[in-house]
Amino acid sequence: MKINKSSNIESSAHLTPHQVEQLQDEILQNQSYQLAYEDKDFLSSDDLRPVRLQLELLKPEQALRDKNINSTIVIFGSARILSPDDAQEQCQQVQQKVKDNPSDTQAQIALIKAQRQVKQSKYYQEAQKLARIVSLQFQQQNRKDFVVVTGGGPGIMEAANRGAFDVKQHSVGFNITLEHEQAPNPYINPDLCFQFQYFALRKMHFLLRAKALVAFPGGFGTLDEVFEVLTLVQTKKMERLPIILLGKEYWQQVINFEYLQQEGFIHVDDLALFHLIDTAEQAVEVMVDFYHGQPPK
Repeated sequence: MKINKSSNIESSAHLTPHQVEQLQDEILQNQSYQLAYEDKDFLSSDDLRPVRLQLELLKPEQALRDKNINSTIVIFGSARILSPDDAQEQCQQVQQKVKDNPSDTQAQIALIKAQRQVKQSKYYQEAQKLARIVSLQFQQQNRKDFVVVTGGGPGIMEAANRGAFDVKQHSVGFNITLEHEQAPNPYINPDLCFQFQYFALRKMHFLLRAKALVAFPGGFGTLDEVFEVLTLVQTKKMERLPIILLGKEYWQQVINFEYLQQEGFIHVDDLALFHLIDTAEQAVEVMVDFYHGQPPK
């Protein structure tokens, strides 16, 4: 097809200054003219996933380096465990409903759940206590060791961040975008609270500086993290570190480690990769023994 260049020149020659300005504005406002790093649609595209992964690796890493955070203690556990005060208050409210209407079966079911939450709230106390102890013992003016790291949400995560907050020490929260949005708990240092899109990068950050893992009772997420760390240590993909499972009754019922060993699916030596304990003080004792009383250099 033959292009009539002169007709283009003639048509543009008849544009008014206002029309020229409109055309230029249209170019300037078009998404294609945005700087690449300001174009959210472009950054959210499938082709840019490797870049987004890199950004999620770099942003928290830079912040933790700037704060001189050398080593961390990762604390996992259920987001559903309540503080003793909250658990007791909820239980009293349900008890009153049952008292007012003894035939209400839903209230009776709710009471069983509330009573279970009161029992489980002891783990909130232990997580808070553990974070207080290690934060006071190991964080120093120019070197921050054994800094508490959590998933940034409620429950056990809140308790651990709260323990560090109580003694005016740093703690980190690695939150993640979920279908049902999970707000960060208020006890994390604001400049050490990060939000992730990708579980893989979040998991990497949990372990990059980790010198101990303490897992409280929890669900799929907690179990996932525990088995991942056990696998990494078992396969020597990461250096050995204290893996502490707090809550003997829970862990012994949820996972039959001895049966795994008896069936030959793990080696007898693998049973020594973790410690089953019941209190914050015992968890600290395991860590102190492992590192001979000094945080690793």
